[in-house]
Amino acid sequence: MSDDATASIRNRLFNTETRMLVYKGLDANAMRGRAYAQNIANAQTPGYRRLEVNFEDQVREAMKKEVTGAKTHDEHMDIGRKASLKKVEAYAYQSSDPTNPGEVNNVDIDIEAAKVAENQIEQNYIMQFASFAKFQAAIKGQVY
Repeated sequence: MSDDATASIRNRLFNTETRMLVYKGLDANAMRGRAYAQNIANAQTPGYRRLEVNFEDQVREAMKKEVTGAKTHDEHMDIGRKASLKKVEAYAYQSSDPTNPGEVNNVDIDIEAAKVAENQIEQNYIMQFASFAKFQAAIKGQVY
């Protein structure tokens, strides 16, 4: 098999929007972990506002955007496009939650610790999904 054919197959397998979304999810998870660590570190800082990370809401919004239409002639191009996930990026922002569960700021150490655990579980799941082990097993004809 030529190098061009191999590159083409590799691109179709691994450079899909799904795989891109998985990698962006890993980045968002890492950013979320840093935000939780910063929140925990500042749990006793008066007036500190906890950091949150927005990623899933952006993915949902991008998935809603779809252009549809009807093809009026067989030789016309298909009308419609799927959501573009290329522009979706995670970002951190300060929570505007006015409550002060910690009485010093809006950081509750117990909630942050639970979110750290939840984030780790999500990270492990995404890492399994992003693993190339399943692809390698399929190529070799093995069951994973």
